[in-house]
Amino acid sequence: MPALQRAEAQTRAQIIDVQSYDIDLDLTQGEDEFGSRTVIHFRVRDTADGSDTFVEIKPTALHAVTLDGSPLDPALLADNRIPLTGLAPGSHELRFDATMRYSRTGEGMHRFTDPADGETYTYTQLFMEDVQRVFAAFDQPDLKAVFRLTVTAPEGWTVLANGITAQDGEGRWTAAPTPLISTYLVAVAAGPWHSVRTEHAGLPFGLHCRRSLAPHLDADTDEILDITRRCFDRYHQLFDEPYPFDSYDQAFVPEFNAGAMENPGLVTFRDEFLYRSAVTDTERQVRGMVIAHEMAHMWFGDLVTLQWWDDIWLNESFAEYMGYQVLSEATHFTGTWTEFAVVRKGWGYDADQRPSTHPVAPRAEDVPDTAAALLNFDGISYAKGASALRQLVVWMGEKDFLAGINDHFARHRFGNATLADFIDSLARAGDRDVHAWAARWLRTSGADTLTAAVDDRPDGWELAVEHHGSRPHRIAVGLYDQDLSDPARLTPRDRFELDIPEEEGHTRRTFEGPAPALVVLNDGDLSYTKVRFDPTSWQTAARALSGLPDPLSRAVVWNAARDMVRDGELPPAAYLEAARTHLLHEPDVAIVRNVLTFARTPLADCYLPADERPGALTTLTAISRDLLRRTEGPEHSTEAGLRLTAVRALIDSARTPDTLQEWLDDGSVPGGPALDPELRWRILTRLAVLGATTPDRIDAELARDPSAAGHEGAARCHAALPDPAGKQAAWEALFTTDAKAALSNHLFTATATGFWAPEQHDLLRPYVARYFAETPALATERGPALAEAAGRYAFPGTFVEPETLRLGRSCLDTGDPTPALRRKLVDQLDDLERALRVRSAHPAQPAG
Repeated sequence: MPALQRAEAQTRAQIIDVQSYDIDLDLTQGEDEFGSRTVIHFRVRDTADGSDTFVEIKPTALHAVTLDGSPLDPALLADNRIPLTGLAPGSHELRFDATMRYSRTGEGMHRFTDPADGETYTYTQLFMEDVQRVFAAFDQPDLKAVFRLTVTAPEGWTVLANGITAQDGEGRWTAAPTPLISTYLVAVAAGPWHSVRTEHAGLPFGLHCRRSLAPHLDADTDEILDITRRCFDRYHQLFDEPYPFDSYDQAFVPEFNAGAMENPGLVTFRDEFLYRSAVTDTERQVRGMVIAHEMAHMWFGDLVTLQWWDDIWLNESFAEYMGYQVLSEATHFTGTWTEFAVVRKGWGYDADQRPSTHPVAPRAEDVPDTAAALLNFDGISYAKGASALRQLVVWMGEKDFLAGINDHFARHRFGNATLADFIDSLARAGDRDVHAWAARWLRTSGADTLTAAVDDRPDGWELAVEHHGSRPHRIAVGLYDQDLSDPARLTPRDRFELDIPEEEGHTRRTFEGPAPALVVLNDGDLSYTKVRFDPTSWQTAARALSGLPDPLSRAVVWNAARDMVRDGELPPAAYLEAARTHLLHEPDVAIVRNVLTFARTPLADCYLPADERPGALTTLTAISRDLLRRTEGPEHSTEAGLRLTAVRALIDSARTPDTLQEWLDDGSVPGGPALDPELRWRILTRLAVLGATTPDRIDAELARDPSAAGHEGAARCHAALPDPAGKQAAWEALFTTDAKAALSNHLFTATATGFWAPEQHDLLRPYVARYFAETPALATERGPALAEAAGRYAFPGTFVEPETLRLGRSCLDTGDPTPALRRKLVDQLDDLERALRVRSAHPAQPAG
């Protein structure tokens, strides 16, 4: 399927306007295919007499095409395009009759049969260019239209869509016409859904999931609806434009690739957000943020849509920022920015330091087609963009920022807009030079670095902040003293704002009295920048990090430590020692989880020399046991999230099977929690890696939990067994391209994540070369979603060796990987090269 070129889209938009689509889908034609009939009403502009253009569709079989009642030869279909030639000005009608194929990769019309009860569900994910897998369309975001949808579904199914749906009898469902929306936002979800319906602010609200998850939705209905209502009301306080659609449904769908999708009126979420097992409050907060994020898209992306894919930040950066901000303002989840700081910003910083980095708002010529655009849905467009907006609010003030947003909505409602349009609206709202700000923040790539230096003077002390980079920053600087009665505690002396000019150099400020024990640049995490400490401050942080009173301050320090490890400036062992010293006293679950995750995966598996890995795992096990002891007893019931985090970390770092086997046999961790399905599969996966379980034991656990998650757990465990025949079987399952035998997207990911284990390098070594030899063909055959999964989860990242780099670079040079796979390989190889640099900077210490 050829990528749509930006130049092609611009030309087509100059030729035609699209008025409406009438779409008739028949979901009763079997397990593999469905029927798709489409009528498109469009108009050729008066200036475009005799023009040529095209319409897209990717059918299994194209039965008929007519233009204004005259048949077109279906054989004209080439590269998923039907050419339309010699079009006269005025109104036209296109009709298509086609058979389409269901997807198992989460693209187009995905079909899933629930192993728990045999019920089948379908849903669409039409993002970027996958609408062509479902119906014929002029598929680009700036050709908005009204969509009228009819669906024939099996008896007993419910059909959901962008607008309110009604059953007409005989399995026929009709959806209310949409307002003007883009093709990629059309949505259908059909199946025997379990639904919870209510009303808020005069609009129908609904929650939907597959029947086997009904108890879990019912358990969380009050929480999900409460967050939904609160965020809905808060957005109406912030935005002048009311919610622009006729209903608000949230469907939790199976085998979803993303976290969620902002289809107007029918948001789809991955159904892992309906928790089958215990979760922490931080995980519930993340779910709340995703709810708020997708709701923000109803305005940012749906009401006002990007004109071309170079402006995805107008969708994602804004939804990311508003999701965190509105959740913190409207609900009891007031600590959202701490989780953002330690999780999402790390995603952004990592992406921004790779060769594939790009500006938050790349220039249009740098996004020449949809294949290039798809690669930019990353930590830069989400986390860095949201960080830039947070800095913009600090810089220009929230009042002017919101005024600019509302002006933007008013000027472009139900239309399309560009970066220039948005910046003009912001500039109209205040007296700041927003155009200059956008040039420095949105058109540049890479992360700036701010480094503190403290010099004692006869009459006081001086702070010098060295700026390496190209952006202006308004940051807070925190000054802290050690508590004389308890050196592990830090007391705030002062926090002040400091403006750092965009030019590289030093910003200085002098103070009276003695220098503080700790200076924290970017305290409160209001800007997007790497920070480094003066020597005294770093020594203080190493001793007393957990004594900082504000979790955001601690997050800034932990982020700096993480970044120093990645840059080879801090030995991984020093990071582990800081974790051992401070996590026992850390109350914020997001911080504890993130520190343990970084220490367990990139640090222990990649940054440390192989012979130091066992010691790192032993340290992580000891930290986890310390946290378990801290959280024992009913008096610590409020720390259940910390205890669950510690249990998970202990399972993942266990070097021997004894404790894990005891827990599994007892069905509980001593002192709690009881082992729910998630913990049982986690234990069994670790036992499989250690060679301490069997295929029969895995199959018995699957019989105990025959859910979709259970099947993924079993696939992961089977792939993790250190058995040559089992590894070969897992590899064949991963790399088959046979449509009938190929794994779904989620089963592929589960198998891939179980396959590679550092404990099994001798067994796995032959598969490293096979990965680079076989993955390009898999990506070509199975499409971008599987290509991304293969690059992310199936990559042999724990083989931190020059030979892995050589094989990977050879694959890039001669293997002809698809754009989606190429991007992942570039990123993975850069991470691998970074790990080699860290090992070189901190080589293994000789024994004894």
